[in-house]
Order: sequence, then C-alpha cells, then structure tokens
Amino acid sequence: QTVGLFPAVSAAGVPESQPSVYSQGKNHALYLWIYVKPEANAKEVAKAVAKLQKYVDQVTDPKMRDEEDEIWAGVGFGPNFYKQIGGKPKEDYNYPHRKGNLGEMPSSGGDVFIHAKCNTPSKLFELAQVVMKNMPANSVESFEDVYSFVYKNGRDLSGFIDGTENAADEESRQNIAVDKETGGSYVITQKWIHDLQVIDKEKDKTLESWVGRSRPDSTELSRKSITSHVARMTGGNSWQQAKPVEIVRQSMPFGSLSSEAGLFFIGYAASPMNFEFMLDRMVGARDDSNCDDIMRLSKNIKGTYWYFPGADELKKFA
Repeated sequence: QTVGLFPAVSAAGVPESQPSVYSQGKNHALYLWIYVKPEANAKEVAKAVAKLQKYVDQVTDPKMRDEEDEIWAGVGFGPNFYKQIGGKPKEDYNYPHRKGNLGEMPSSGGDVFIHAKCNTPSKLFELAQVVMKNMPANSVESFEDVYSFVYKNGRDLSGFIDGTENAADEESRQNIAVDKETGGSYVITQKWIHDLQVIDKEKDKTLESWVGRSRPDSTELSRKSITSHVARMTGGNSWQQAKPVEIVRQSMPFGSLSSEAGLFFIGYAASPMNFEFMLDRMVGARDDSNCDDIMRLSKNIKGTYWYFPGADELKKFA
C-alpha cells in the first residue's frame, strides 16, 4: 500500500504513521522548528500544517516523482500546543532542563516541528517555503530551518559512524517507534554543536574511549569507560550489554565551517520514557554522577520533545 510513492507506513492492526516516522533515511533532511505567537489561533495553525502531505505533492508531483525527489515528511507538536488544539497524548512529554558536570541540555520548547527527508536538497528548501507561506498571517513568533546532509557514507562530523545500533528492518523500526494504538510517535530533537578543533587535535584513542567504539569500523570496544557514550546509553560498560531502551535514530550532520556545525539529533520512540533514560544517563542524573564523554566534543544548545500524531489523528486537525 502506498500513497503516491510514499510508504503508507502501517502494518497489520497498527494505525498508519506519518511517512517520516520509521522510513529509511535519505541523503538530506529538513528540520523546521516553529514557535507560534501566544495570541495566534492555534487551531488554524494546526489546520495549516496538517496539510503537510498536500504541500509535499505541490513540491514533487505525485505522478512524476522518483527516488531522487520524493519527500518523506511528518509534523509534530509540542506538549502545550498539542493541548491547545485538543490533542490528547497517551503520555506526558514535557522536556526538563538537565545539567551535568560536562554541560547542560537546555529545554527550548517549540510548537510545531516538521521533519522531511529527500535526496534533492532544493526540494526541502522549497517545502519549507511552502509551509511557511501557508501559515496563518502573523502567527509565527520565530522559526529555524536546518538542512542536513550525509557525510562520508553515514558518519558524524566526528568521524564515527552514526546510528550503528539502529534497527534495519521496517518491522523492528515500527515496533520501536510507533504506539500501536494510535500510530503516533514521540520524538526528541536536539541541536549539537561540535568542537571541530577538539575532534581534529585529539588522538583517535582518546576519541574512541569517549565514544566506546573504534573510529574506522564502529566496533564496540571490549574494554570501555563507564563514562563512554556506549556505556551511558546501555546502562553499563560490559561488552555488548543489552540495551534497556531503544529508539529509531534519524540524526544527521549539518552546518558550515564559517559559523557552526554539528549533529541534529532526532529520534522516534513509542514512549517518551525511552528518551528520559538516555538523557538522564548523559548528565549523570539517574544512578550516578557520571556524565557522557561525548559532551567533551559537542555542546547541546537546543532540545525538546514532540508528538507526531498517527495519520488518522492528524486528519482531525486538517
């Protein structure tokens, strides 16, 4: 079952999800983070962005598109905004400010977020233009559009392979990312700015000890520090320790050398509690005060949670 060339992402008995949720990655992505004015009509804003698939069809003709210019897109809402428009999420998804010895994770809020993937970057820019043009007049307080790219066949700007532990097959990705009753998904977005000088100057051995993997092939280190990124995420430093929680990562590098560059971290999960475990472990807030060594090479400047309604849930706002 497809919508145009989109996967109509649904399995037997599970309500359909939006196309961005657990589809595979493309070469480029758009992350459109929107803050709505307090006095704006929230329901009118929701009505506008709920037409996202129509905007996609405007940018890439359903009769003509192929793998190069097809767009897989989804829209999510911040917790306060979602309540304003009458949304009833199954779980609370407020994003608290966190602080640890190696840095903090600010709670940046936001009302509307669009994640879109395409192999042609100009199509994503065009989609952002169409979305913003169709927002109700004077409804937007501010917005940020970030455009990302595949670097060295799927590596982070630090040189490490990103998303090594991601589930590869569609069924597993759906199980991890989607609430089976609604087709909806909880999403984390964080903007990380890398210290490219630290990455450039540090020895590979040091960087590998911080991450917990070898840089060339992403093999997990058999001996690693409890503060390594892998150990923080799995809850221990034994080799190939079972992960207590899973998410579908769709993060990609972004930026320019003249301003800032890093990783736009985005992950989908059936419950926001999956993210809570990971973030607490990164700042040492859960069971110890150890922080994630990844924060030695990157600084988190922005972050929050969203709920991406299932396809049927979203139709109610259109």
